[in-house]
Amino acid sequence: MELGKYAIERSEGVEIRIHIQPRASKTEIVGLYGEALKIRIAAPPVDGQANAELTRFLARHLSIPQQYVQLISGLSSRQKRVFIKGRTLSEIGACLP
Repeated sequence: MELGKYAIERSEGVEIRIHIQPRASKTEIVGLYGEALKIRIAAPPVDGQANAELTRFLARHLSIPQQYVQLISGLSSRQKRVFIKGRTLSEIGACLP
């Protein structure tokens, strides 16, 4: 998968376009969905549970503190933009497909 299709390097980190599928059997990266990274989330989309699980999952997957993962748009949508603070495209590319 080509990282440049769903991620943009900014001066302070990397912005990633994500499409989530809540209430999946397990949380996992699936692949591309258009120009976004598709991630299945085990949590339901209730009271921010899916958003919290997404930030926890990305932090674990990228081996970074959870506060470095910021949801910048799509709080109540399946289409989200997440900002990974203090990382470059090459660092993200080593951890994501």
